Amino acid sequence: MDPILIVRGLSVTFPDSNGGLEALGSADFVIYPQEFVCLLGPSGSGKSTLLRVLAGLLRPTAGEFVFAGGQPKIGMVFQQANLMPWRTVLENITLPLELENVPPDERRARALAFIELVGLTGFENSWPRDLSGGMAQRVALARALIHDPDLLLLDEPFGSLDALTRERMWSELSRIWQAHRKTVLMVTHSIGEALFLADRVLVLSQRPGRIKLDLRVDLPRPRTDDIRYTTHFGRLARRLKEAIE
Repeated sequence: MDPILIVRGLSVTFPDSNGGLEALGSADFVIYPQEFVCLLGPSGSGKSTLLRVLAGLLRPTAGEFVFAGGQPKIGMVFQQANLMPWRTVLENITLPLELENVPPDERRARALAFIELVGLTGFENSWPRDLSGGMAQRVALARALIHDPDLLLLDEPFGSLDALTRERMWSELSRIWQAHRKTVLMVTHSIGEALFLADRVLVLSQRPGRIKLDLRVDLPRPRTDDIRYTTHFGRLARRLKEAIE
């Protein structure tokens, strides 16, 4: 299978008074269609910077990235849900389709299908202020998926949630990914999260970030919470921890 994304020598340096801060240094990797890949590494290693470059929000200083078949449709979810407070759950999710001038009836039908997929049936007319953190992130995920992106970029989408809610969201995201099989690149600081969700984990070095380890996660799918307590899960976690340290 040919890669959907090829990254070659990608680096980003932010100008400052000391000649520049090199955040990302010559990253090289590929991602294949329908893969779930996690980016793991210490704080400041350039994980979020890399995602912003791929999303077109930031220009690289050097290197290149190539998408197979030209520029893909990209969906992105940030650590904060960034919902519009004056729009209901349904209206937040339909926004990308409104921008694409999709007819109202089709927008509503597609949004309702994604509301059911993310487990928010009954909350269609709720306001963002009335949602928990986990529910808000489900809305953000549905909004990112509704325009059928070729690549889904997730920048620590559960980082602001409490530990129990975050672990529940791992299962929810895994279930949603199993249903749609989107190509996903996700930033995380959690070894457990990366192993539970990913097909591969890319570990970045200390700044400037370079790919230090490309680990295939050979755990069976669908994954349940019990898999986190297996010997093999622990062995993979140890490899990732050693690579980070």
